[in-house]
Amino acid sequence: MNTEKDFSPLTPNIVRALNDKLYEKRKVAALEIEKLVREFVAQNNSTQIRHVIQILASEFALSQHPHSRKGGLIGLAACSIALGKDSGLYLKELIEPVLTCFNDSDSRLRYYACEALYNIVKVARGAVLPHFNLLFDGLSKLAADPDPNVKSGSELLDRLLKDIVTESNKFDLVAFVPLLRERIYSNNQYARQFIISWIHVLESVPDINLLDYLPEILDGLFQILGDNSKEIRRTCEVVLGEFLKEIKKTPSSVKFAEMANILVIHCQVADETKLTNDLIQLTAMTWMREFIQLAGRAVLPYSSGILTAVLPCLSYDDRKKNTKEAASACNHSLMKLVTPEDDEEEEKSGSTESPTKEDGQPKVEVDSNDMLNASQESVGFSNISFFTPASADRPQVTLDLDGIVQVLDRHLHDSSTGMMTRIAVLKWLYHLYIKTPRKMFRHTDSLFPMLLKTLSDESDEVILKDLEVLAEIASSPAGQTDQGGSCDSTDNKLELKVPEGDKPGQQPSTGSKAADSSPSTPSMNSYFYKFMINLLKRFSLERKLLENRGAFIIRQLCLLLHAENIFHSMADILLKEEDLKFASTMVQTLNTILLTSAELFQLRNQLKDLHTQESCALFCCLYRSWCHNPVGTVSLCFLTQNYKHAYDLIQKFGDLEVTVDFLMEVDKLVQLIESPIFTYLRLQLLDVENNPYLIKALYGLLMLLPQSQAFQLLSHRLRCVPNPELMRTVDESKYMDSKQQVASKRASHTQVDYNELLQHFDRVQSKHLEVRHQRSGRASEHPDRKLM
Repeated sequence: MNTEKDFSPLTPNIVRALNDKLYEKRKVAALEIEKLVREFVAQNNSTQIRHVIQILASEFALSQHPHSRKGGLIGLAACSIALGKDSGLYLKELIEPVLTCFNDSDSRLRYYACEALYNIVKVARGAVLPHFNLLFDGLSKLAADPDPNVKSGSELLDRLLKDIVTESNKFDLVAFVPLLRERIYSNNQYARQFIISWIHVLESVPDINLLDYLPEILDGLFQILGDNSKEIRRTCEVVLGEFLKEIKKTPSSVKFAEMANILVIHCQVADETKLTNDLIQLTAMTWMREFIQLAGRAVLPYSSGILTAVLPCLSYDDRKKNTKEAASACNHSLMKLVTPEDDEEEEKSGSTESPTKEDGQPKVEVDSNDMLNASQESVGFSNISFFTPASADRPQVTLDLDGIVQVLDRHLHDSSTGMMTRIAVLKWLYHLYIKTPRKMFRHTDSLFPMLLKTLSDESDEVILKDLEVLAEIASSPAGQTDQGGSCDSTDNKLELKVPEGDKPGQQPSTGSKAADSSPSTPSMNSYFYKFMINLLKRFSLERKLLENRGAFIIRQLCLLLHAENIFHSMADILLKEEDLKFASTMVQTLNTILLTSAELFQLRNQLKDLHTQESCALFCCLYRSWCHNPVGTVSLCFLTQNYKHAYDLIQKFGDLEVTVDFLMEVDKLVQLIESPIFTYLRLQLLDVENNPYLIKALYGLLMLLPQSQAFQLLSHRLRCVPNPELMRTVDESKYMDSKQQVASKRASHTQVDYNELLQHFDRVQSKHLEVRHQRSGRASEHPDRKLM
């Protein structure tokens, strides 16, 4: 440094001492400067004070010579001490050169800078708050300093500054938040510790409402929550816990929507191998649960984003039990928010614009910020989904139904989706069809194929929920359209059973649907027949599905929808089936269900005595399709007590091709005759004179059977048939009454044209025979192919 230069009012001795390499000499110079400045303060000479500070800053603290910089720092601290309460007038000039030295490469100099700033701040106290951002910025750098002495000095300064902020009511939070938002994303462990400690302090000060600015730092807090340091994670957990407590106390002032995006992102774990990610996800899911409960219907516009985050967590195992439980609570709470009023929003708003496209597909509003953007239409779920309303033009509380349906549909399509997630998706679809049927039916055509495909799921519980959704689609009044599938056959019309509470031709109102109707007592709509057609088509294409789950699916449908509707519609569809082998297999399956399932008890009773026109029409409808399976047709005649017709059919069996499969079906029929379902038939064997064709039909079956166990069983049963003369022990009048009852019962069957039915049987069997001959012809062209 040029000693010839004029540094007045600093004396040459002070200048030499400030430039000395010995600390003691620099300290003596600092005391002289303090004395000099006190004199200027006494004289109220601010010009000279500023001149001294300017010299110490520019000529010493910012000098190229390290000892000069050290002298300048101690001199500036001495000025601050001398100024006392007046130091606030010169803080900018005092602080800035000291902060510049925080970046010095010499660790000793950084330590002296920290010491100097400590003395300046200690004197100024609350007056430093207007310069808080500068101080915070400098301290945040020193917090990560590699030198332990510098770190120790910065910690002392940090504690002093925290005390000042805590005591003051003039802290400028608005000016500070942008800096905090920037620095919170530091990856340095010490910097994170520094940041989280400050947030903890600010959050605890009553006069500082950091909650208003939580949306700006929440993402950073979740980043810090993933730090490798246990201490930092623990502190961050405490801070987040305090924020959540405050949110619960004052939910009306909380900016839920602005923070929800962040929660949605952190509820989705990108790397499941990191244990810290589990903590982040659990915390985010816990916050999400509280948000839904506190905000209520206000979160409905963002429900698609919530579901994107929540649904995958429902399939977690016990290793993530807490996260799974929190996700389940979120899902349940969100589902409860959807009510029938969400189906009426468009009417209330008076909108006349058509909600659907010309092709009937849903019209989905998507903007650049929508979570359902083009990049997320793929099946993968690694994309980040945002918690944003489907359209900014919509009202504040509007169910984002289009977004929800797309999220649910993606999960159904994704083969990696867990079982519990699939169940939750189907529960959501069912719930939406119950609460918002009119809006949901816009999506039915797009959902329908996947719902049918889900019937092949490995889980019975998934299939049950899927059937509930399909049954609701088939029975909801909102699904009634003028272009419904035709239910007419060439000979009779399929009339769907309507619950007793509904008047014919009158559909219940949509608003009362949830309360007045249920899947167990449905009124069929135009989707019902479409459902039956597609279900049979799926059985035809997936024979394993029919073999393994066919009976289970049909039985459950009989519980969810009227069994008469199921059997009547399937029989009507099978009548037109071109694949005769499938038709025969399907009839055999339906016949077994009809004769054995407890769910079909009421339908069996309806067919047992053909007293009404409806029961006769049902019998004729079933019969025409049952003709695809001769043994099944006979069993249907046994069930309906059409014994003469059964005998007539068995007489025709001699003209049929009797195969091993055919004989096995006869064997099964004999086993069924011995079951409780045909108890009435066995008891009718006692009345030999009034049931001759029953006995003849059974003997006909006996003659068809080879000498097998079933033959022995039926033979033994027929040997038990009593002699009619021995049975005639009652009064002649009672005997005649019995004859009249039987005649009356048979008279009710006269409205059935049995000759026409026999002719139909012959036509169907001719078709089957023709198809078998064609197959035999093709097989003969390939002698190496074994004919079954």
